[in-house]
Amino acid sequence: MLQIKNLTKTYNNGVKAVDNLNLQIGKGMFGLLGPNGAGKSTLMRTIATLQTPDSGSIVFNDIDVLKDEMSLRKILGYLPQEFGVYPKVSAEKLLDYFAVLKGIASKKERGILIEEVLRLTNLFEVRKKDVSSYSGGMKQRFGIAQLLLNSPQLIIVDEPTAGLDPAERLRFLNILREIGTENTVIFSTHIVDDVKELCNEMAIMNGGRILQQTTPIQATDSLKGMIWQKTIPRDEFETAEAIYDLLSSGYNADNSINIRVHSDVKPGPDFEVVTPDLEDVYFIALKADESMPA
Repeated sequence: MLQIKNLTKTYNNGVKAVDNLNLQIGKGMFGLLGPNGAGKSTLMRTIATLQTPDSGSIVFNDIDVLKDEMSLRKILGYLPQEFGVYPKVSAEKLLDYFAVLKGIASKKERGILIEEVLRLTNLFEVRKKDVSSYSGGMKQRFGIAQLLLNSPQLIIVDEPTAGLDPAERLRFLNILREIGTENTVIFSTHIVDDVKELCNEMAIMNGGRILQQTTPIQATDSLKGMIWQKTIPRDEFETAEAIYDLLSSGYNADNSINIRVHSDVKPGPDFEVVTPDLEDVYFIALKADESMPA
């Protein structure tokens, strides 16, 4: 169990990236959903002991993270938003180097472990190739392979699918599903579909604060009967935007627009109630946060 209490981090430029944040995360896949600039990466780096907060506490199981950083690092797997690799070094050799750094002295043990993580991440067939020649998705999978070398109990992945093509994204998410059953995995992203497809628990973050902690199922169930959709001509969009609590919109082939609206009652003629999705939950939380007084 990861417990974060009253965590605050303000940078020298005055930006409060984490604002008196409280969060409790158990075993399994946990999605931290928020827009760019919400403070997610600052929170991830702080949990990973890469920077120190101004105040607050972080405890993982029986480890006081802020007082005993090394104990956490021994059981931590971290994949940052940008994972750099060495040029002209094969995946196999680079993983062996990382394994030595992680304290695995036995060459035989390293070999067994490296083969295991390469097979898990579907990189075994390309283990002799330089990591610098890998595609973006393959590099992300290599990032997962290196973090698994120390059999981590806490795994943090920060915006891992940004920039991946659909096929690579799917491969990457499947790997995270597999490793997420026995570990605490924090998956930070601004992509709603990643959380919907992967996580059993989630929180929405913005402005350095947790706006909502829930499960994807509970979150969408709470909006049943409150999401409405209607098709309108393009020239009526600005009027609709001013009248309704508009969540999202999308063009049709004939240039008409489907608008999606949040309302406790039917908002107007021709609206039909539709099944809520996680994107609705996300937009409602962000809109409510933006309307709060500073």
